[in-house]
Amino acid sequence: MKKQITIELNPEDIYNNELIIKSASEKTGISPDDISAIDYIKRSLDSRHKKNKYMLSLVVYSKEEPPLEQKIVYKTANPSKTVIIIGAGPAGYFAALQLLEFGIKPVIFERGKDVKERRKDIKELLKYGKVNQQSNYCFGEGGAGAYSDGKIYTRSDKRGNVKKILKILVDHGANPDIMIDAYPHIGSDKLPKIIAKIRETILNCGGEVYFNSQITDFEINDFSINSVIINNENKFSGSAYILATGHSARDIYYLLDRKRIFIESKSFAIGFRVEHYQEHINEIQYGKNYNQLLPPASYKLVTQVKNNAVFSFCMCPGGIIVPAVSAPRELVVNGMSSSKRNLKFANSGIVTTVSDKDFSNFNYSGKLAGLKFQEELERLFFTDDTKNPLKAPAQRLIDFVTNKKSTSLMESSYIPGLIIKDLFSLFPERIKTDLQEGIKIFDRKMKGFLTQDANAIGLESRTSSPIRITRLKEKYHHVQITNLFPCGEGAGYAGGIISAAVDGQNCAKAIIDQFFI
Repeated sequence: MKKQITIELNPEDIYNNELIIKSASEKTGISPDDISAIDYIKRSLDSRHKKNKYMLSLVVYSKEEPPLEQKIVYKTANPSKTVIIIGAGPAGYFAALQLLEFGIKPVIFERGKDVKERRKDIKELLKYGKVNQQSNYCFGEGGAGAYSDGKIYTRSDKRGNVKKILKILVDHGANPDIMIDAYPHIGSDKLPKIIAKIRETILNCGGEVYFNSQITDFEINDFSINSVIINNENKFSGSAYILATGHSARDIYYLLDRKRIFIESKSFAIGFRVEHYQEHINEIQYGKNYNQLLPPASYKLVTQVKNNAVFSFCMCPGGIIVPAVSAPRELVVNGMSSSKRNLKFANSGIVTTVSDKDFSNFNYSGKLAGLKFQEELERLFFTDDTKNPLKAPAQRLIDFVTNKKSTSLMESSYIPGLIIKDLFSLFPERIKTDLQEGIKIFDRKMKGFLTQDANAIGLESRTSSPIRITRLKEKYHHVQITNLFPCGEGAGYAGGIISAAVDGQNCAKAIIDQFFI
């Protein structure tokens, strides 16, 4: 017999097994001696009305055991069955793992470096503003998520097997708590080692991974790719090709357009990072006399202003703001946090949706309009400071909302440094006014959000791809090129580590069905 229940626990009791068994017994009517096993399904923190209680969903077994967990088995790759994968982010790596379950050989090309070498370029970026265009926060093994937070929650449950993705991460070293946490998080200090272990699995099964290997061209014949050109010189061929290059690989969009491979403009979001003291966010969310055992508080805010969405994006409790640039003379920021989330600042993107009507105001139209609009704003926000060219324009949040010039800034986690700028003069009028109104609404929802002790730091512009590489819904392959499978964030079909990984698996399954069965 088994029963599924939810129990309520104080923060100090969340790991108290004796109390959990007692509570489960009281809730189910099963004697503690007759409880044979407990499966933990979900753990979430309820802070509504400053309640600050953990809700723990359980399956309680009496006189029977839970079903055995199925082990994922990877087969030795068959060299005669090869799939080319462009990009070693979550979409590319999880596609590779899915192929290996069927003994199909993945050959992966990544423009950047492996996670260990990539770290050195990120240090140069932070300290000197030196941009390696192939190795940065956006490019390199693990993709954009590897060194920018490692949040792994998603809304994409209906798209695929999220639980399997989480299990693969645990099998490669992630904390098993991610299997039950409502908002699981690995952290930028832990995720690179997990990514390296996934690479080891791929290599041990006969897959291939090549770094410093950028796709520079395709050879196409009769609506099918014959080969890809790497670094302008080497040709590689496979039965199918997964394009999983991430949302910042602009050269890919321009290449596809030159090759007359169909792409289309899509909406995305633009705004800035807002940074508060974490203690301030804790007090807003938990109350002033909150239990110190509670985790650093987060928030999720959304509203509509004149039919445009304004929302918080990629909120990082106890984190820092980082430069997410991938080319010289541009400025774009993102947020990240380590596994402990124990730093003094909290940051989040505050963004509003932009679409064709916004792009046209900059005289951009057509399929590349959003991409050019994004590039234009990132160049506009570039400060070119003599000490560090990646200093970010910033002003007090309350000054941004009231169109007032800032004379000072609060301290910040952003390592390259800040320069006082009127952000309200840098944004297009519609974006500026919608962000201002949205923040006022957020302050009514989270009293104290709009405060003198908060910085607005720009530009947040890499929320998602401005381009969709269009594919057929059921087949997953491109609408023209039948053996090209656009995948993940760069194709416009995912938004985060888990949804990209799920999309990678789905593309791999489609390839297996269409080419190998």
